[in-house]
Amino acid sequence: MTAELYRDPWGIPHLRATDARALARAQGRVTALDRAWQLEVERHRARGTSAAFLGAEAVGWDRFVRRARLDDTARRCFAALERRDPETADWVVAYVDGVNEGLAEGARRAPEFAETGLAPGRWEPWTPLGVWLGAHILFAGFPAKLWREEVVRRIGPEAVDLFAADGPGTSGSNGWLVTGERTATGRPVIAGDPHRFIEDPGVYQQIHLSCPEFDVVGLAVPGVPGIAHFAHTGTVAWAITNAMADYQDLYRERLRRVRPQGPEGPERSEGPEGSEGWEALDPDGEWRAVARHVETVEVAGGEPVEVEVVETPRGPVVIGGAEQTEGVETISLRYPPRVTEDLGFSALLPLLRAREVADVDRAFDHWAEPVNVVQAADTEGGVLHRVAGRVPLRGADNRTRIVAAWEPGHEWRGWHEMPYGTVEDGVAVMANQRGPAGPLGVEFAPFHRAARIRQLLDERPKWSAQDMADIHMDTHLASAAPLMDHLAALDGLSIEATALRDWLLGWDRRMTADSMAAAAYAAVRGAVVRRLAAHPAFAALADPPAYPEVFRPWLALLPRVGFALEHLLKAEELYGIDRAALVREAVEEAAAQPLGVWGDTHRLAPWRALATTSYDEPGLSGDHDCVLCTSTVPGLTDLSARGPAARYVWDLADRDQSLWVVPFGASGVPGSAHHRDQLPLWLKGELAPVSTDWSRLTQEQETEKVEDDHEQ
Repeated sequence: MTAELYRDPWGIPHLRATDARALARAQGRVTALDRAWQLEVERHRARGTSAAFLGAEAVGWDRFVRRARLDDTARRCFAALERRDPETADWVVAYVDGVNEGLAEGARRAPEFAETGLAPGRWEPWTPLGVWLGAHILFAGFPAKLWREEVVRRIGPEAVDLFAADGPGTSGSNGWLVTGERTATGRPVIAGDPHRFIEDPGVYQQIHLSCPEFDVVGLAVPGVPGIAHFAHTGTVAWAITNAMADYQDLYRERLRRVRPQGPEGPERSEGPEGSEGWEALDPDGEWRAVARHVETVEVAGGEPVEVEVVETPRGPVVIGGAEQTEGVETISLRYPPRVTEDLGFSALLPLLRAREVADVDRAFDHWAEPVNVVQAADTEGGVLHRVAGRVPLRGADNRTRIVAAWEPGHEWRGWHEMPYGTVEDGVAVMANQRGPAGPLGVEFAPFHRAARIRQLLDERPKWSAQDMADIHMDTHLASAAPLMDHLAALDGLSIEATALRDWLLGWDRRMTADSMAAAAYAAVRGAVVRRLAAHPAFAALADPPAYPEVFRPWLALLPRVGFALEHLLKAEELYGIDRAALVREAVEEAAAQPLGVWGDTHRLAPWRALATTSYDEPGLSGDHDCVLCTSTVPGLTDLSARGPAARYVWDLADRDQSLWVVPFGASGVPGSAHHRDQLPLWLKGELAPVSTDWSRLTQEQETEKVEDDHEQ
């Protein structure tokens, strides 16, 4: 088998090979060459071993991964894939072989290995499944159930809806489909941008994969073969957003110790001494054995940390444990891949082979994790708008709260059929709002982004692929309305605060980086959030429970108030809080401070595994509820750690008129020519052209023989 590697002017890899297996191996190899450090970080994160070279800051994640049994789940899912779909399993192995082939050379290029003393390891056949699971285990936001439980317990059930909003730990996206009747070419266009934590290297890899079976361009997840989320095969294209479905459950467990065998049989006690095993109380009233063992997390520069791993018939225990801490409940997590041993990898090859919308639809029938809204279109005018994934059928309480494992009625009873959406007036919009996935979720994103995208699309009778950047970069902030209404009603302000209030009332509500008014609005908003969070009415929520640190973003009061501010300001009554007085104080505070422009404080803050690398990151336009969703945490920081992890425009009239961009570049190697060369485009809303014409690409190496272990 042979494979060839080409690059375009942006350093993006274009691969072609004699068959799909050789292509997968070539994809694994080039990913290892370009992103060895990223791959090894993700492999260790999926195994819960990242603290061994990243230090104490990584212990919280490693502890969660061990307790949730992600690596073991990945192994089980791969073993099941070998049984159910040996072709896909073999294709995954080929990718892993390519990673292992290129990893040593890639590590020599990446300075982080020398800096940490990390030696590149060996990928196993199930490692891509672990990487996928690690990247998406928190996508359904099950920790929100912990928050709701605390709100109900400390304030009351009526307060839950006040805080219902797209929380600080979730990830969303924009996406829109425009049919041929609404485009200049008469063929559909699909465009959008996934919103995730911005990482360096980026979470998406631009790539082109070609063999006799298929020729596909799109955004891959480094460490996973194929192109799952966003792709164009030439005749059909697709894209996804987070459906905001609820498909993970938390169970409150009762455990007891089983003491050694005595003359009258085993003794059972809930005491702490001398046990050989543990049991959990099931809903039928029977006590059944649970699995328990202890693992050790190695910590660079610190002492090893022991982690108790417990699994009940519901699932792994992620809070508390057999050796309980006083005041901490034992809570288990039930998530579909652990139950079904299926991560949906059987969708990946059929997606690459898709020629029309019907092929994409059938492929997504195999999708499992995470649950997504899918849009697709083909060159014949076919369109698709559906939800894909696996959501269990169970009682309503499971979806909103922690339920008692020992009570009947909380079991899973099969799976929801995935709903389909509609295309209205030639347009379909997905932005994590309550749409076709409504029956499957609890909390959805505010409607602002979706409504604004549709409004913008309705402003023109015809659209081209090149026009779509105007939508990507829209900065109108509709969610400012409740605070602006409070401002308009104020009186008795100081001269300075009156001037600020009047200035803001004339503001166009656009969060552009060069806007002083946007900065002033953010300052007032932050001051309101801090005052609300400090109010005695919410004092009971100020101190989060002693849950593991990985769940803290969902449990911290200040971010919760910041993201729910619109609800809190619009509520008819709010526990007697004088909101007008709080807003008045906030305006006075902001008026007393020197103000710059929004981009002075609203700056890019990407996550890097090593904090030692430093860049002067740019100021940004946009905000959490803008189409240009560059999220802040109001009241805490204006820095943006989450935003468009890529932008894409798929043109079904001509694939080479398609466009894309990522926040940094194709290479994960600091200092390389293509490490940050797309950042200027990303900042300005420009996109790079998609090029699939091999004559316009540069071959990086001669045709090489790909060693196939299956041929030896």
